[in-house]
Amino acid sequence: MRRCGYCDFNTYTALDLGGGASRATFAQVALRDMQLHRSWQEEQGIAVGPVDTVFFGGGTPTLLPVDDLIALLGGVRSIWGLKPDAEVTTEANPDTIDADGLARLADGGFTRVSFGMQSAVPHVLHTLDRTHTPANVEACVRGARRAGLRHSVDLIYGTPGESLDDWRTSVQAALDLGVEHISAYALAIEPTTKMGRLIRQGKLPKPDDDDEANKYEIVDSMLEQAGLSWYEVSNWAVPGQESQHNLNYWRNTDWAGIGPGAHGHYRWTDEHGEIHDWRGSEVLHPRPWAVQVAQGKLPVASQEWLDDHAHAEEVAMLGLRIKEGLSVQDLEEAAGHVLPQQVIAQLVHDDLVTVRVTDTPIRPEVLALHQAQDKHVSMSQTEYGAAASFATSTSSKPHPFAPDNSAIAQQGYDIRLVPTRKGRLLNDTVIDQVCQAVGLW
Repeated sequence: MRRCGYCDFNTYTALDLGGGASRATFAQVALRDMQLHRSWQEEQGIAVGPVDTVFFGGGTPTLLPVDDLIALLGGVRSIWGLKPDAEVTTEANPDTIDADGLARLADGGFTRVSFGMQSAVPHVLHTLDRTHTPANVEACVRGARRAGLRHSVDLIYGTPGESLDDWRTSVQAALDLGVEHISAYALAIEPTTKMGRLIRQGKLPKPDDDDEANKYEIVDSMLEQAGLSWYEVSNWAVPGQESQHNLNYWRNTDWAGIGPGAHGHYRWTDEHGEIHDWRGSEVLHPRPWAVQVAQGKLPVASQEWLDDHAHAEEVAMLGLRIKEGLSVQDLEEAAGHVLPQQVIAQLVHDDLVTVRVTDTPIRPEVLALHQAQDKHVSMSQTEYGAAASFATSTSSKPHPFAPDNSAIAQQGYDIRLVPTRKGRLLNDTVIDQVCQAVGLW
């Protein structure tokens, strides 16, 4: 097994590791890390109930023995508890797992597996330095299905030398596997990787933004036609088969990050009513990580306490990546500013978002914010009509763009901004406009 040419994950060879860390001892150290993490949570007053999702990833966890993966899941179960219907996923390289291993994972409590397919075209796999074949992926999917595991495949688009037809071939091959979840990511080039060096030396062409946009439109169309709907910018699923762990990230919920370089996040209210918003990452290299754990120290290398401004930015950035959309009242409460109707109307007019009226009543705090920031600039009847003609709603409640309903607070229900395909392609632009409109940027 070798590191892929485009990969900048936190991976090491045995020589890189040096003394004090090894694949053989990883699970034992990670279990102790979990215990230290749980103690820290208790010290902070963070109430943690049974876990609803577990995800083994950020590389190739199936390089570990299956028994170690099962033991780590057992640690989660004993330290935090595991909900009966918890989603438990592992990423897997098709070269590192077989049908027997998948069956053992299922017996050990795993419910889902995500295979790194990346492409079905041999020359593209070669450029990516992937050693598996399409037949490996097919065998893995069959094995997962027999074991009763939900299964997904990851694809990468934008590889140097990949044509549009190559990409269509890969997407169709993924659909032909019968999977109910597909992730598709644009190739990210990091300068320190083998591929990054080859591009810098002119030996490989640099990925093209227009080419990647075309490929995003291709995968979105092909998957939607096959019954897999987008639910996050880079993820599609048959309804009901979405990755709950993935959604938890984009909903900005709490999670514990265990292992070298792992990131975690918590937002909680203490006994005095003060809100704390914490993000941290563990020591990157396995050897000093293992040393700190052995010393009984939580191996946190960096941490950040987010203020209200940073939290509001996250609300906007995360909400505008998912099909659930950005809750306008959540954004307004976090930012302390009203999102002007003119801005919403312009985003709709530019085909960057659609508007969905929800059944969620406006909270008193947000209603008060609207009353305090009583807007004196109103949109013309023509502007409202134009906005309403582009907006969509699944509710019969008064539309937020109706001329006699000039503010979200007047209609009494929250609205969500849902990015269109164009809005997903121009996601940074949408986020920028929304954040500027509520005074964050």
